[in-house]
Amino acid sequence: MVSPFIIFFVLFFLYPIISTIHMSFLEIYPGERTFVGLGNYYKLLNPHFYTALYNSTIYTLWTLIILIPVPMVLAVLLNSKITPLRNVFRSALFIPALTSVIVAGVIFRLLFGESESSFANAVITQLGFSPQQWMMHHGTGMFLMVLLASWRWMGVNILYFLAGLQNIPQTLYESAEMDGAGTVTKFFRITLPLLKPVLVYVLTISIYAGFRMFEESYVFWQNHSPGNIGLTITGYLYRQGFENFDLGFGAAIGLVLLLIVLLLNLIQLKFFGVFRKGDE
Repeated sequence: MVSPFIIFFVLFFLYPIISTIHMSFLEIYPGERTFVGLGNYYKLLNPHFYTALYNSTIYTLWTLIILIPVPMVLAVLLNSKITPLRNVFRSALFIPALTSVIVAGVIFRLLFGESESSFANAVITQLGFSPQQWMMHHGTGMFLMVLLASWRWMGVNILYFLAGLQNIPQTLYESAEMDGAGTVTKFFRITLPLLKPVLVYVLTISIYAGFRMFEESYVFWQNHSPGNIGLTITGYLYRQGFENFDLGFGAAIGLVLLLIVLLLNLIQLKFFGVFRKGDE
């Protein structure tokens, strides 16, 4: 008897990957399939894909810089007994994750509108700066995408780190205090090493989320940003596969994206010693 796990694995993991690999060697349009070999992969050597790869990489780097250390520090503060109203802050910081990305996108479009009366332009005008066309330039456009993602997922990462912190025995901190260890020493000698499994997990899903990002760009530009300033790999896949109906090329883009994410995560897992024997 075949176990449910094997059935699930074959239907929802193995078959889609094999099917995607097969599709990537075909030129597929409605009612037409033609074998093109590596033709779809050669088509990736174009400026649009390079732009999408660059934008996705920069976006991922910025989200890692913000969504790893900041939630970790905030989690340490919220886990401290001396922090007032910590339960209130825990709930408040998680609320953005429950907000629909469409709703969040509409709010951000209003806040960072191009008119001088928009909230962001009104603030920077009062500070003596010129109003900005936030969604028309690469730097400000990237800022909006990173800001929206940080606002939405900050609370989720805080909860991950809080869960890890609450599994650290308090006796370790008490013993360290008896030996004269300060707050910084306890963080780097106790907290950070024991948070390693959580850190690896958060880093893994953050790399994946960064490169597969689509919604944050779509709510601002509907996948057609000026000068492709908001074009990401997933957005390029969507454009080719579902707008241009070139499913074979879309499959090739998806496989390259899978390989990029897999390679980066294998590198960071090796860096953290996950594959070392006896490493806990």
